[in-house]
Amino acid sequence: MVDRVERLQPFRWHRRPLKVKLLSTLLYHCGLSYRVVAYALRGESRFSHESVRLWSKRLGEAFPKPEARRRRLLALDETKLKLAGQQFYLWACIDVHAKEVLALRVSWARSNLDAELFLRRVLEACLNKPMVLVDRGPWYTQALQDAGLRWRHVTFGQRNRIERWFGVLKHRTKRFYNSFPHHSTMRSVQTYLETYAAWYNLLTKT
Repeated sequence: MVDRVERLQPFRWHRRPLKVKLLSTLLYHCGLSYRVVAYALRGESRFSHESVRLWSKRLGEAFPKPEARRRRLLALDETKLKLAGQQFYLWACIDVHAKEVLALRVSWARSNLDAELFLRRVLEACLNKPMVLVDRGPWYTQALQDAGLRWRHVTFGQRNRIERWFGVLKHRTKRFYNSFPHHSTMRSVQTYLETYAAWYNLLTKT
């Protein structure tokens, strides 16, 4: 993993070893706070909790987006999280066969327009128009039709791939009770979730 990340050259400065930056970011995404990570690794190299936050952000930005290629089967779904106690929706798409998270989007509502905007992000990772698995949420039908996509309504089976990913994500977010803190914004939440997905994709390929 260190060799793979090193090729991306995510950092301009190298006062701390890359393996320390990687380990601290992994520990954070596994559920530890920035401060706890900095304290736990003080024997490796002394650094602040702010360093952990910046390393995590920089690594997430450096990871390449999912490659645009032909895809066979996608699973789409949305789940509820909270920002400062207010509910919002996370839309996610995963390639069923590659087990790769292709796109995420956060929104305050679920509507045809929200589904359409989300599908535009999904199709950026596709060179074709694959089959899509969705539940019976009414916001999908018109958006899928307008995008010229084929779809099936599925409750279990292969669509469980996206449900399992939501389970992995919420195992992390439950550490802060599935509610992002008051100083967060929808933009920072989107960045956090995209970084988490980038780490997930990297680890599934390792």
